[in-house]
Amino acid sequence: MLIPLDYYRILGLPIQATAEQLQQAHRDRTLQLPRREYSEVAIVARKQLLDEACAVLSDSDGRKAYDASFLAKTYDRESEAAIAAKQRSKSSAQSATVLQDDAGETAPAESKALDAAPDPHTPSIEIDDNQFVGALLVLQELGEYELVQKLGRPYLNNGSIAIVEGRFGDPQLVRPDIVLTVSLACLELGREQWQQTQYENAAKSLEAGQELLLRESLFSSVRGEMQSDIYKLRPYNILELLSLPEEKVAERREGLQILREMLQERGGIDGSGDDQSGLGIEDFLRFVQQLRKHLTSSEQQTLFETEAGRPSAVATYLSVYTLLAQGFAARGPSMIRRAKLMLMQLGRRQDVHLEKAVCSLLLGQTEEASRALELSSEKEPLAFIREHSQDSPDLLPGLCLYAEHWLQEEVFPHFRDLASQSVSLKDYFADPKVQAYLEALPLDGENANEWVVVQ
Repeated sequence: MLIPLDYYRILGLPIQATAEQLQQAHRDRTLQLPRREYSEVAIVARKQLLDEACAVLSDSDGRKAYDASFLAKTYDRESEAAIAAKQRSKSSAQSATVLQDDAGETAPAESKALDAAPDPHTPSIEIDDNQFVGALLVLQELGEYELVQKLGRPYLNNGSIAIVEGRFGDPQLVRPDIVLTVSLACLELGREQWQQTQYENAAKSLEAGQELLLRESLFSSVRGEMQSDIYKLRPYNILELLSLPEEKVAERREGLQILREMLQERGGIDGSGDDQSGLGIEDFLRFVQQLRKHLTSSEQQTLFETEAGRPSAVATYLSVYTLLAQGFAARGPSMIRRAKLMLMQLGRRQDVHLEKAVCSLLLGQTEEASRALELSSEKEPLAFIREHSQDSPDLLPGLCLYAEHWLQEEVFPHFRDLASQSVSLKDYFADPKVQAYLEALPLDGENANEWVVVQ
């Protein structure tokens, strides 16, 4: 059978290699044994290919003949590629590239690429059937991960006659060797795609390899490597999926589901459970902060309100942000009141008086807003508020300006659907829905006891 390999690649050498380099490469490649999971059949077949490559290239006459054939195929391939490029430039209006096969029939380029037979202009070697597992192993070592899958997977279909009849050797040894090589190709391709920041593709490659090993019930150690990589890859995959356009509903839903699985394993945003991602508590908090800009306000509300019920102080605080943002953008002060009530849960643990002041302001509860400011210990915001309230008997002018800046610069940018919206307190308070809701609220004094419970 023909395999798309050449003797130089088998030894990892350029065509200009000297005889001494040839011998050294053969020794090195022979000593570099493959993974211990491979059977003796695969190891012997690989060694045969290394020996054959060395023997042909060590013989001067044999090497000349081989080089002539090798260079001819390489030249033909390059010439054909150049001609094809010219033809494409002349017929740019053509919608799809079509190739002509030997029988004169036409087929789409994509279908031709998936044909298992080697390209006639690609250097290839004839091998015995019992060397097939060795050739797959060599291709895997050379980084031809997609080619390994294309050549190997067809023989792993249920009831593959070639395997069952022993075409490549003892089926009890050959099938596991092919499974191992194809799964390792999935593993290495996934890692390669990971390095290229193709996170979704990387996850798919790793999962494909894992599914194969699970189906065959083989090589639990390799499966463990894949699972470890899948766990470490999840944060990257989540970010890639959630950053997709909102029209990609299924993909983004998948990203949210993976995120929920991680949160469950960790025991919440600020939990200490091990999700095997390698992220500590602080790293995970930064990750959550990073992904927020890819989530809409409604997605964040659903996510963080659920997480706040664990309970989680971080999720509660993020829920407050979400309700504030949604309430202001949608002119829904009822959501702002919910945010204010949630801040009561945090009052025991941290200084959230400034946030309380903003909530009270947006609910028209100006006296409460002033009282909350008096209790705040955040120096820079208070200095800003005082600076912009110098000609006023109270701090409300500065608080209004601060609230606008805070919502515009600190809150809205973290929401996919609000990042480009502008903030205007004037427009907010002029909205009839807002006015009607605020008028129906109890008077300032009747709300004062809301904070007493937690002070």
